[in-house]
Amino acid sequence: MRIDIMTLFPEMFEPVIATSIIGRARAAGKIDIRCHHIRDYTLDKHGRTDDTPYGGGKGMLMQADPIYNCYQSILLQLGGKKPHVIYMTPAGSLLRQKRAVELSRLENICILCGHYEGVDQRILDEIVDEEISIGDYVLTGGELPALVLADCISRLCDGVLAEDICWQEESHSEGLLEYPHYTKPFSWNGREVPEVLISGHHANIDKWRREKSLEKTRRVRPDLLETAPLEESDREYLHKLEEEGQ
Repeated sequence: MRIDIMTLFPEMFEPVIATSIIGRARAAGKIDIRCHHIRDYTLDKHGRTDDTPYGGGKGMLMQADPIYNCYQSILLQLGGKKPHVIYMTPAGSLLRQKRAVELSRLENICILCGHYEGVDQRILDEIVDEEISIGDYVLTGGELPALVLADCISRLCDGVLAEDICWQEESHSEGLLEYPHYTKPFSWNGREVPEVLISGHHANIDKWRREKSLEKTRRVRPDLLETAPLEESDREYLHKLEEEGQ
C-alpha cells in the first residue's frame, strides 16, 4: 500500500512514521508513506497557501489551488491512477476499526490535512472521497489525525505485523474490547496472574478471555454490545452478570 499525505507541516510526520513497527515496515518495503508539502505547490510569490473567507469571519482558509496542484503531482507519480482521498476533519465520520480494515485493502490512499479554519469547500468537492474524524474534538490541524489514520491502516497491511492474529483479536476488531494481558513475574505487588492462564488448558483460556472481554465491554463501552456479533453463550454470560449485579 502507498499512503500520500498532503500537509503544510511535513516535518511533523517523519519522526513518527520512521519509528518502531511502521518505520521497520517502511524500510522493508511493506508500506510506502510519503509526505508532500502543499506550500511547494503555491504560485504565490510569498508562498501563501491561505486567504480570508468570503462572507467574513475569523481565521484563514487554505486555498484550493496549492492543494489541487499538489494532488495533481501525486496523480502523475501514480501514473494517473486516482487514489482514495481522505480529508481529516472533526466533521467527518468517526474512525472505526472496521473502516480501517477496509481502507487497508486499498492500493493507494491520499490524506489531506487541513489547517487554520479548514480548506476551501471547492477542493473537497473536487477531489475528496471521504471525510474522517478521530473524535468529537477540535485540533489545530489535520496532521495528528492523519498520523493516527496512517498508523491505524498501516499496521493492518500484509507483512507489517508478524501475524494477522496480532490485530484480529484486539479491541474493536470483533466488536468487543480486548481481554486483559499478563506477563512475568507471576506475582507482582501482591497481585498474581490468573491461574487459568498458566493451566495450559487452551479451551479454558479461550473461555476466560472471552468472558473478560465481555465483562470489560459491558463495564466500559456497553454501547458496543448493541452491534457486536454475540453468540448465545455470550448472551447467557452477560445475563448472568446482570443477575449477579456486576
